[in-house]
Amino acid sequence: MKKDVSSQMLSEKIAETIRQKITVGELASGTRLSETALSEQLDISRNTLREVFRMLTQEGLLRYEPNRGVYVAVPDMAAILDIYRIRRLIECDALNHAYPLHPAVAKMSAAVEEAREYRQTSDWRNVGTANMKFHTAIVELADSERLTRLYRNISAELRLVFGHLNDPEILYAPYIEKNAHILALLIDDQNAQAARTMTEYLELSERTVLAAWARHKQSS
Repeated sequence: MKKDVSSQMLSEKIAETIRQKITVGELASGTRLSETALSEQLDISRNTLREVFRMLTQEGLLRYEPNRGVYVAVPDMAAILDIYRIRRLIECDALNHAYPLHPAVAKMSAAVEEAREYRQTSDWRNVGTANMKFHTAIVELADSERLTRLYRNISAELRLVFGHLNDPEILYAPYIEKNAHILALLIDDQNAQAARTMTEYLELSERTVLAAWARHKQSS
């Protein structure tokens, strides 16, 4: 029994490691995952890695192709629409009911400054990672561990969605100061306005990503 629990804990730990690699952009959509290389890199057995693959496939982050192997998933239009629907439900409500002294506000502020620093060197992948941290902090405003766990999975899928954009600057650059504006509204106790601004923000982001997805489909 203890062995089963230990094995499950290891699988979940490795799954989170791979999930995080996707979230920060180290593993892009469509990437083939080598079972041999990953098992050696992560120092785990192939059986454990296959269990991890199964878990992440169920989450929609990986896909298995018979006789070809395991690949990082490429989200379709339905997934994009669903992800943004969930984001609006979670993030806008969190902003609407937050208070400016919540510890997550400091994380939002740090994420904005981090994004600005990476912008100076045109390091758009890390600007994207800072953006993810900003939105994760917004979810933390809700003080719900369940929502935080859900959003952690959504963040990985979201990064795969962003992979449809050939020019990440188009996606990330305009939102650095939009994040700063939402933060300022929250600090100024303008929760309702912050939530409305986030709704507009997410609608714009969704349109941008869907347009990029459509161009990707036409060229593939």
